[in-house]
Amino acid sequence: MTERELFDALLYGWFGLSVVTFVALQFITAPYGRHVRRGWGPEISGTLGWMLMELPAVLVFPICLWLSERPADPAALAFISMWELHYVHRAFVYPLRRRRLEQRMPVFIALLAFSTNIGINYLNARWVFTFGPELGPTWLCDARFLAGAALFLGGFLLNLHSDEILLRLRRAARGYAIPEGGAYRFVSCPNYLGELIEWAGWALATWSLPGLAFLTWSASNLVPRAVAHHRWYQSKFPDYPRRRKALVPFVL
Repeated sequence: MTERELFDALLYGWFGLSVVTFVALQFITAPYGRHVRRGWGPEISGTLGWMLMELPAVLVFPICLWLSERPADPAALAFISMWELHYVHRAFVYPLRRRRLEQRMPVFIALLAFSTNIGINYLNARWVFTFGPELGPTWLCDARFLAGAALFLGGFLLNLHSDEILLRLRRAARGYAIPEGGAYRFVSCPNYLGELIEWAGWALATWSLPGLAFLTWSASNLVPRAVAHHRWYQSKFPDYPRRRKALVPFVL
């Protein structure tokens, strides 16, 4: 089997894995963060676990750039800049800022996320630098790239702002409390909504099946997680705003 054949098999398999994951998470809530619980094996520091989970997302793209025969393609360099903007923050800045608020995390969850991150990062990075078309500088003026980049940046800022509200709230309350302000006026998990908007922008900007696979994979994980968070808030706080939705304003 050639690498391209393996790539294609993994790509189409990832769509199937997303469906299986979405269905499984209707019955199982991943045991980390506010949903952490015993019975999932040895645990590690939440900060260390978070950094371990996200580390492949920081490293795989530069490695694929180094292996590429098109290291100077302006479109590919724009894509890696977008990717690293999100994941350097996600892998290092965010977990270090929340380390005083951390909870333990099962090693199994960290390793599972680490391995799946390798796979989905490989699909996107290898497409951008090797298997996808060399788009060149003209792609940076294409409406699909411009709209996708705008969505990506808007989602990134929404994600950042929403996480900042949570961090400040938890420091002030020394625990969990009802978040207010920003997009929390409408949904319980605007940080997840921002991330999904980012990856919708990524799929549009790259105009690729790996980009769509990543959006699908993200949704299969984040939509059930947002619903679980919403139900947790409702069960823990009797005065939780009734009109607030889980993820999509006025809809879900």
